[in-house]
Amino acid sequence: MDLTSAERQRYSRHLLLPEVGEEGQRRLKGARVLCVGAGGLGSPALLYLAAAGVGTLGIVDFDRVDVTNLQRQIIHHTSDVGRSKLASARDKIAALNPDVRVEAFEEPFAATNAKRLVEAFDLVVDGTDNFPARYLVNDACVLYGRPNVWGSIQRFEGQAAVFAAPGGPCYRCLHPEPPAAGLVPSCAEAGVLGVLPGVVGTIQATEAIKWILGVGEPLVGRLLLYDASRMRFRTITLPKDPDCPICGTRPSISDLREVGAECATKNGGTHNFSQETGTAMTVTELKARIDSGTAPVIVDVREPWEAAICGIPGARLIPLGELPGRLGELDPSAEIVMQCKSGRRSAQAVAMLRDRGFTGAVNLTGGILQWISEIDPSLPRY
Repeated sequence: MDLTSAERQRYSRHLLLPEVGEEGQRRLKGARVLCVGAGGLGSPALLYLAAAGVGTLGIVDFDRVDVTNLQRQIIHHTSDVGRSKLASARDKIAALNPDVRVEAFEEPFAATNAKRLVEAFDLVVDGTDNFPARYLVNDACVLYGRPNVWGSIQRFEGQAAVFAAPGGPCYRCLHPEPPAAGLVPSCAEAGVLGVLPGVVGTIQATEAIKWILGVGEPLVGRLLLYDASRMRFRTITLPKDPDCPICGTRPSISDLREVGAECATKNGGTHNFSQETGTAMTVTELKARIDSGTAPVIVDVREPWEAAICGIPGARLIPLGELPGRLGELDPSAEIVMQCKSGRRSAQAVAMLRDRGFTGAVNLTGGILQWISEIDPSLPRY
């Protein structure tokens, strides 16, 4: 793909680099990169890939811009709150570099569409923020032969690697199976330093550009660890696991499957709240019970500062960390609804209670955020 005179001027600083030059810039122009997620990691990755002149950017996202995103998702502006993230991202990319083509996919990245999406692009940038999506992206990249430029963030720490490259490890070589639900809090629950995804997402963009150009030493077989609080980077070797369930010598995974979220119990078993009946209650069911005067015991396992922002009427606050020592405050024979921000911590609490004989404990699906969405939108979100 030849460069126009305007493109030669725009990318002049690239053309000065022997590792890029005009041939490299033509490679970037002809490249197709899929970014799964237009959030914290996707924001800087998309902006720098567009600025670099990657010819086609695919974006998969079905979320809308929330005011809580603006602290870190720099591709979205205050005026975008309420808009689809796809529309917001597309506008910013067009404003930055109108020569970049954006292919937007406003749908969840799922087993039903992963093959179609992944095979249509040269490589994938994983900007997801949950384990089911992360495993699905990895598995699709392994099965359909595309490099997976991966990143992960939480609190003050970030990680990055290139998975599913020829001869290199995949994400399952690092984590063969997802952790139990509730064991690893999401950024919405644990928090994240606003600039952290900027650093890690920019590293992902760097690795994608290097891969397209075929220059440098990619993060294949290496895991980059970043500690923002101490401003330290270190790299550890990550070999390919011959026993990996999808890229090993005798793989047990040969097709795409959705990875469910399970919650570990004290005895090492699991509760799968997405499949097991009688372990969850919806916010509409809870509201109906409250209105009818037959409300169960509602236990809020969030932190006090969270409960001060918003809460469900009548809920009793017992932070998750205090729950083991305060079980005596609860009746094992009572019907108890455990509630947190999004349902993760409360799922862990339900598993703990059921392990100890509280057979009436159930999880409030979606937590206070779902309550706000469906029951009381006047409450502030956080």
